Amino acid sequence: NTIKVKKHNTLMIAHQGLSGLEPENSIPAFIAAGNRSYYGVETDVHVTKDGEFVIIHDDKTGRVANKNIIVAESTFDEIISLTLHNLSKDDLANGITPETAKNRPDLIFPSLADYVNICKKYDKKCVLELKNVFDPADIKRMVAQIQELDYLDDVIFISFSIENMKCLRELLPNQTLQYLEENYNEEVLALLNKYNLDLDVRHRALTKEVIDEVHANGHTVNAWTVDTTDRAEQLISWGVDFITSNFLE
Repeated sequence: NTIKVKKHNTLMIAHQGLSGLEPENSIPAFIAAGNRSYYGVETDVHVTKDGEFVIIHDDKTGRVANKNIIVAESTFDEIISLTLHNLSKDDLANGITPETAKNRPDLIFPSLADYVNICKKYDKKCVLELKNVFDPADIKRMVAQIQELDYLDDVIFISFSIENMKCLRELLPNQTLQYLEENYNEEVLALLNKYNLDLDVRHRALTKEVIDEVHANGHTVNAWTVDTTDRAEQLISWGVDFITSNFLE
């Protein structure tokens, strides 16, 4: 099961669904997170060759599925015809391979609508990462699709691409947007201030002083990816707003 932490006012985010227990970015992983106390469920979205939105972390399918194809060069139907390996991150870390594990036929790549509807059913915030740099037209279509699902107010958009963030801010002046970064510095803070973004940063970049500075500038802090209780409790004691984890709850 998950490992519980004393989270106080910190909000816990399930990384790629509850990926410590179920295959990452899968419908079972989203449902597993939905059935627990998480505030939000994080995932990754790509655009297919035919302009559909599919849930996957990598640019290619081979690490998590039974065939290796490039997402941007494949149709949505081609991608969802594949089977996800029944492997969690722990399995992969322990050297279990697709050849030594049985596939579950119910494991297919989710669509954006699948993910949003599961979060909606379980009343969880969507924490939606735009992988790569999206064409502005695709961002507009994605936002429109989530609006049609009547769940836009419950979506936190995140991305490493400042261009994605700028486009989203123009479209959605009041939306919660978290700028993803490996590190923190004054240039990052300047971008947060300029575009009214919150910070979503690798946890090793955080100190109490960094969190205090970001808070003093009016922004929240999400720490990723935190999988040890000692580090989580330290960040919580420093007042971090969100923790993204594979299995801490």
